[in-house]
Amino acid sequence: MEELFNILKIIVFGIVEGITEWLPISSTGHMILLEEFLGVQTIFEGGKAFWDFFLVAIQLGAILAVVVCFFNKLNPFGGKSLKDPTREKSKEEKKSIWLLWAKVLVACLPAAIIGLVLDDWLDSVFYNSLTVAITLILYGVLFIAMEIWNKRRTFKVTDVGQLTFRTALIIGCFQLLALIPGTSRSGVTILGAMLILCNREVACEFSFFLSIPVMFGASLLKGMKYILKADSISSSDIALLFVGAIVAFAVSMFIIKFLMSFIKKHDFKSFGVYRIALGIVLLILFLCGVMSI
Repeated sequence: MEELFNILKIIVFGIVEGITEWLPISSTGHMILLEEFLGVQTIFEGGKAFWDFFLVAIQLGAILAVVVCFFNKLNPFGGKSLKDPTREKSKEEKKSIWLLWAKVLVACLPAAIIGLVLDDWLDSVFYNSLTVAITLILYGVLFIAMEIWNKRRTFKVTDVGQLTFRTALIIGCFQLLALIPGTSRSGVTILGAMLILCNREVACEFSFFLSIPVMFGASLLKGMKYILKADSISSSDIALLFVGAIVAFAVSMFIIKFLMSFIKKHDFKSFGVYRIALGIVLLILFLCGVMSI
């Protein structure tokens, strides 16, 4: 019975990861909060070290959904033309996809460099529920303010192919802010992209594409750290990890399609309101002594 209950906990984590990785509401923040209430860390034989690896591994499951959803748009080797699905991609289209990947890698450089240097320190200082509550509220306010401001502005970048290397690097610098839990990597890159006049579709797509090398790199880093420190990895831990990753992948497939459809008719203010409301609830729980800092 206990094993079944543990699996159900992991499924809940996979579902929440699949939803929050793509909506601008902070997946890491929700993982911290879930852990506060469900105490999943204790079910792993590998302890906290495996827990850290588990969090990145289920994020990797979510990232694979991006690869599947946008495979043709991200495949520079062949496939159907993006302009005319009745024919194959032209040399120009393949070249533009290679350029897109180059821009993605350029945008990843700031977070990759700073993250490698400060990863452990940032976790030790900011990985807590109080930080999550504050950042949820702060960026919730910024999303609402940004959307109000956008009513007076005209977006200049309406296709991801129009992004320059300079623009990509600027968006990548915004991604640095996501090293603080509760910020939301997708949220802060979307905000940054919209600030420099990319429309919502471009902001979301490029945020999705950025997640691929970032999370593959993070998974490799966390995985190597765990393997080097651990004597062995139990089969039960591996099984739970795969359950979480598969659930996150399946839910992400749905959420990515939902978000790309949602932003064609709506803005991000509703996500800002959600962030503020959740952050306030958390602060109340702190004040009432229900949750520890």
